Amino acid sequence: MSQTFLPAMRQLVAVRLRAEGLSQSKIARLLGTTQASVSMYLSSGPDRAVAALSMFSVSRADADVYAARLASAVSRGAAEGVGTLVSIWTGILGSGAACGPHRAQYPGLADCDVCVRAYGGQAGAKVRAVADVSDAVRLLESSDSFVRVMPAVSVNLALAAGEAASPSDVVAIPGRIVKVKGRAKAMLPPEAGASAHIASVLLLARAVRPEFRACINLRYDDKIASVLKRLGLRTLSVGGNARAATEDATVEALRRRLEGSPGRFDAVADEGGDGIEPNLYLFASGAREVAALAVKLAESYPES
Repeated sequence: MSQTFLPAMRQLVAVRLRAEGLSQSKIARLLGTTQASVSMYLSSGPDRAVAALSMFSVSRADADVYAARLASAVSRGAAEGVGTLVSIWTGILGSGAACGPHRAQYPGLADCDVCVRAYGGQAGAKVRAVADVSDAVRLLESSDSFVRVMPAVSVNLALAAGEAASPSDVVAIPGRIVKVKGRAKAMLPPEAGASAHIASVLLLARAVRPEFRACINLRYDDKIASVLKRLGLRTLSVGGNARAATEDATVEALRRRLEGSPGRFDAVADEGGDGIEPNLYLFASGAREVAALAVKLAESYPES
């Protein structure tokens, strides 16, 4: 990782950031390296880096995707850059693509499958999902406007890990995301199985919309409804009836609503009931995508 993968990714990210107009000194600060190293990366071009990554079965197209993700992440901060790098690297480890180069260097590892067992399949999917949710949470915490759309019951963000089949396969925030001094703040780091409620909502939605992998709950009122309509987002309405004041009542109401022909939808609006606060459940293909969409709603939400 440190000898081959990281230098190659640094070079590709440096080339991308330079194309975006950043100076060599700025790129060096973002990548945590020297300006001389950046100059060397830029002068040698991307081909060497792509060739180095090919030993991990990373194609040129994949390399471009990874570089774009990392360039965006490091521009938002060092922590986001590290989180994205870890997500990419553990995916490679879990696929077994690093085994060949590792065994060539250390023949004694011929029978080793530790990385595949640790990061492959559903276990690896959970590791990557935790990194993705952490990235999304940082986006919410950095937003000045997100608190506008936070409900009284606070917020949770869920991501289905791999082929999630149960709430234990869904990563969320233990204790939820709360308001602290006018900002959103996660109570604890994300983990699998942290919220049966929002995981159940997401899994029900995925049953009819498999492309949904992430969900976040927000406040729901007439202002949010207007913003959703203006942004062209389709809402499926549930609730509005007298129900017991439990989270499971929301899940059951959604289950019944989906038993018919709900049509296409981007969000579920639970209009609440006796003792139940109205909530919006917003869906997207990934954790960062749903967080960015939530921030977009917040920025469009009238303050008065």
